[in-house]
Amino acid sequence: MQSLELREQDLTEMGSLIQSRLVLEVSTQVQTLLDSLDSATLDIAVTGESGAGKSTLVNALRGLSDSDPRAAPTGVVETTAEPTPYPHPGLPSVRLWDLPGIGTPSFRAERYLEQVGLMRYDFFLLVASERFRESHAQLARALAAAGRRFYFLRTKVDQDLRASRRRRPARFQEGQVLGEIRADCARQLEKDGAAAPRVFLLSAFQLHRFDFPRLQATLAEELAGHKRHALLLALPALTAEAVGRRKEALRRHVWKKALLASLVSALPGLPLQLNVPMLVETLGSYRRSFGLDEESLGGLARVGAGSLQRLRAQVRSALGRELSPAAVWDVLSQAALCGQAAARLARARLPLLENLVAGGISFVAAYYLLHSALEGFAGDAQRVLEAAYGTGEEGEPCDPPDPGFLYD
Repeated sequence: MQSLELREQDLTEMGSLIQSRLVLEVSTQVQTLLDSLDSATLDIAVTGESGAGKSTLVNALRGLSDSDPRAAPTGVVETTAEPTPYPHPGLPSVRLWDLPGIGTPSFRAERYLEQVGLMRYDFFLLVASERFRESHAQLARALAAAGRRFYFLRTKVDQDLRASRRRRPARFQEGQVLGEIRADCARQLEKDGAAAPRVFLLSAFQLHRFDFPRLQATLAEELAGHKRHALLLALPALTAEAVGRRKEALRRHVWKKALLASLVSALPGLPLQLNVPMLVETLGSYRRSFGLDEESLGGLARVGAGSLQRLRAQVRSALGRELSPAAVWDVLSQAALCGQAAARLARARLPLLENLVAGGISFVAAYYLLHSALEGFAGDAQRVLEAAYGTGEEGEPCDPPDPGFLYD
C-alpha cells in the first residue's frame, strides 16, 4: 500500500477552517463550502448563423448525441426562436444556451445582445460552418465593448477534410488544410473589423480531434474559482490532459469530503467510524465524472468508439470495477492500519482535529480512500479513451463513424 501523505495545501486550508471544537459547527462550515461549489452556475452562450451546427454542438458539449431524448432539437433549418437553456445532464447548474441565429439582413449586434440577455452568460461561442461573416465580427466588436469573453468556433472541419481529400488525394495533407482554414477564418474576421480573433477548428462528431482540446485549455486558463471547477467537470474530457485537469479539480476538495465523512467518528464508539454511504456517493460521482459508469461506457460504444466489452475491460481499478460499501470498507481498513504517521502529522498541525475526529485516523482513512480512488479512476479513464479514440493498426487516428446526423 502506498504511504499515506497529507498535502500541504490541504493542511493549510483545513487549518484556516477548523477553529472550533464543536462537531456541528465545523460540519456546517464544510457542508456550506461544498454546497457553494456544487451550486456554482456556468452559463455558456452558443450563437451563429443558421445551419452552422449550433444545436449539434450544444449536444456534443453536453456529451449527448442528437438522438438523445435530452438533446437540443436539430434540423436543416433554424430551429431556435429564442434563447433556450440546456442543462448539463450531470451538472444541472451548468447550462448551454442555444441562441437564435444571426446573419439576417436586419441583424444589429447591440439589439441582438439586448434581446438574448447579454449579461446572463459567462462567455460566448461564435459558431460558423463555412465562413465567418460580417455579422460575426459585428457581434465580436459589441461583445468586446461590453467586456464579455467570446471565442470563434469553425465547425464541420471533418467535412472540409473529406472534401479536400477527394479533390486532391495525392497532395492531401491534413495539417496543411487545417492551417489554411484557420488562416482564412482569421483573415476574414480581421477584414470585417475583429481584432486578433482566436479561431478554434472542431467537429461536433469528433470532439477529441482538431482544436477542441486547445479550446478546453484556453477556457480553463481564463475562468477562475467555482466557475472554472464547473467547466472542468462539465465539458467532455477526451484527452489525457483534460482527464488530468479534471482529476486535479476534484482533488482540491478531497479534504472537505473526507472531513465531513469523518466527523461522525467524534461520537462514542469505534475508532474508525465513518459515514460510508456518503463516501460511496462521493465515489460514485467521481466515477461518473470520469465516464466509467455503465451509461457513459454504453454511450461511447453506441457511437462506434469500441465495443462495450472492450471499454469495460479498460476499467481496472478496484473501485472502478466494484463500487460497494464492502469494497469501500476494505480500502478504509487498510488505510487505518497504515495511516498512523499521517494521523500524527494531522494532530500536530491541527490540534482541534483530535477532538473532532477521534485522533485523526478516520479522517486520514477517508482522505486516502478518495485520493487513491481519484488516481485509479483517472487511469481507467485514460485507458478507456485510448481504446475508444487511440491509434489503429496503421497508426492513424481511429475515428468513430460519421453518424450522419443533421446539423442545425
